[in-house]
Amino acid sequence: MRPTIIAGNWKLHCTLVEAEALARGVLPAAARAAGRQVLLCPPFTALDRVARIVVEGAPNLRLGGQNLYWEERGAFTGEISAGLLVDCGCSHVLVGHSERRHVFGELDEESGHKVAAALGSGLTPMLCVGEKIAQRRAGETQEVVERQLAAGLGNWRPGADRGVVIAYEPVWAIGTGETATVAQAQETHTVIRSWLAGRFGGAIADETPILYGGSVKDTNAAELLIAADIDGVLVGGASLDAAVFSRIITAGL
Repeated sequence: MRPTIIAGNWKLHCTLVEAEALARGVLPAAARAAGRQVLLCPPFTALDRVARIVVEGAPNLRLGGQNLYWEERGAFTGEISAGLLVDCGCSHVLVGHSERRHVFGELDEESGHKVAAALGSGLTPMLCVGEKIAQRRAGETQEVVERQLAAGLGNWRPGADRGVVIAYEPVWAIGTGETATVAQAQETHTVIRSWLAGRFGGAIADETPILYGGSVKDTNAAELLIAADIDGVLVGGASLDAAVFSRIITAGL
């Protein structure tokens, strides 16, 4: 059975004091949602501080990095490796987030390198895929998503490697206040699961969690989480408010 994952991506927010307060603020909700994995992805500067709270808090709490570089060591100023994330207590890492692709110009091929590096260091990569509004209007959603999946998971060896998580985040619904309808999200999640089945087999497709991300709020989380192929949510801005994020964590319970 696939786990339900509620992930909070704090992006470029939170001082150490703010990060600690936010992490502690969601502990009661995480404890109430014992059957769900709750993943916190603070900025790199706050990983160690939040890691201490994760260790002391509810057993279903996890720590994730927002990005990584595929080399483990070297002259790569400003980058962070999979090994360093593990050393900070991370179990997961975001790969190919839309802001990395469309703000910083990361290529599909880079996602493949990052997924491989994460898996090689014992991290669970959360590969983000999704289309821009022009691509959706042109009917290119499936083509774009499948291209991103093929590049990101090209070196994944299910069975030999640990599992992965996929996050579908339509770019047009991130930070815009717009949210894909449940039907739209379910349709693309079906495309993703079908692609996984064709590439890796039905068993792998059935056990791989697929999350939805894109203006997730406490007012729409429960509706999203009951869809057949939506196994959790990747939350941006709404995860910065402990009360709101707590309601998302427990949505539908």
